[in-house]
Amino acid sequence: MTSTIEISAAIVAGIVVVVIGLLVALFRAMWRVAEPNEALIISGLRHKQHEDAGESLGFKIVTGHGTLVIPGVQVVRRLSLDLRESELQIACVTQQGIPVHIKGVVIYKVGDDFASIANAARRFLDQQDRMDARIQQVFAGHLRAICGSLTVEDLIRERDKLTEATRGASGTEMEKLGLIVDSLQIQEIDDPTGYIDNLSKPHAAVVQRDARIAQAQADQQATQSEQEAAALKAQAQRDSKIKQAGYQAEVDQAAAQAKQAGPLADAVARQKVVAEETKIVELDAHKKEQELLVTVRRPADAAAYEKTTLASAQRDADIAAAEARAKQIELQAQADATRVKLAADADSQKTKMLGEADGAAIRARGTAEGEAITARGLAEAAAIKARADALAQNQEAVIAQELAEHWPAIVEAASKAFNNIDQMIVMNGAEGVTEIMGKVLTQGVAGLQLARNLLARAKAGADVTTPTATNGDGAVVRPPAVTEQQ
Repeated sequence: MTSTIEISAAIVAGIVVVVIGLLVALFRAMWRVAEPNEALIISGLRHKQHEDAGESLGFKIVTGHGTLVIPGVQVVRRLSLDLRESELQIACVTQQGIPVHIKGVVIYKVGDDFASIANAARRFLDQQDRMDARIQQVFAGHLRAICGSLTVEDLIRERDKLTEATRGASGTEMEKLGLIVDSLQIQEIDDPTGYIDNLSKPHAAVVQRDARIAQAQADQQATQSEQEAAALKAQAQRDSKIKQAGYQAEVDQAAAQAKQAGPLADAVARQKVVAEETKIVELDAHKKEQELLVTVRRPADAAAYEKTTLASAQRDADIAAAEARAKQIELQAQADATRVKLAADADSQKTKMLGEADGAAIRARGTAEGEAITARGLAEAAAIKARADALAQNQEAVIAQELAEHWPAIVEAASKAFNNIDQMIVMNGAEGVTEIMGKVLTQGVAGLQLARNLLARAKAGADVTTPTATNGDGAVVRPPAVTEQQ
């Protein structure tokens, strides 16, 4: 039973917590708070008339506190109450017909009263980003109208008047828009025609002239004052330096005398000390000189004498050795010259003997060659003579012998006519072949008959001259003339 009660209590507690959570969430979803720089515009239900507005708006305005909003029934939108800034760049024409460019800035905001908030909400709630463009159009029209009633001099000298006139002219329209102007500043007035610059030039020239005159006068007075002050300063410095130099001379003289007294006494005492020290130094020097004479000079002289003696002996030995080498070289040169001369004589004798031997051999070889030529000529002459005699006695036998010796060549020459024939057709068979071979062989007989006819003609003509030959002694050997008979 106790457990059931506890469970029921827990369930109830949970339900209560959930309900409370839902209520809190619902409250937070319905509660809207207006920030200090904004106004809540709540629409959706009929609202009572605002005292400040003076009329029934049909929507609720909340500033600076929170309010409940029914989701799905009411709509909440926010209207910013922050300051806004809009730059003005407007081209105007003055009363004189001179164009000018005016640059300025307008600082404005939505009014804090409910009437201004209501007017601004009706006109700019969904177009808050276009408020600057609307303000520029409003002020541009008023500035052009005001500038058209003023001169350039008025615009330059009375900017406050231009500002107040512009704010006064746009006040009604700004009130209808629910806006108030916190500040309107005219920053620059530009003149593209140069009218403003020309207005300032005479005044600038006068000011510049007065400034230069004042500066020149000030420079003159300053220069004069500086020169006078410099002269007085130089005179004072001169007098001061003269007095300082006199005082310094007296001080230096007294200081020099005071300084000289001590050094003079020190110098006299030092002089005596130096004289005694000089004597001591002279004695020490004499002592050292004697010690050097005994310990250094005499041993050095002995060593120098020893080295001189040894050097002289070495020099004499070197001279003797050099003379001996020179004599040896001279004898060697004479011996070499004699040997070269003997070798040259031997070579000359050998060359002479070889020349004589070569000459004898050449002469012997020439003699042998001459004798051989003579013998060969005599043999040829004898052979020619024998052939001539044989030809004269029996011509036919000689010719027949020659033909017999050259018969193969004659037949070969005759058969060359058939070398270029690839195929030869013999019409009459074996008789034709025999006839062809007979013609070839009969060419030799025709040649024999031709040789006989030539010999007969030669016999009828002049005698045949035989060639000449020389013997070994240079004598001409002429074989006897040979005559041929047919």
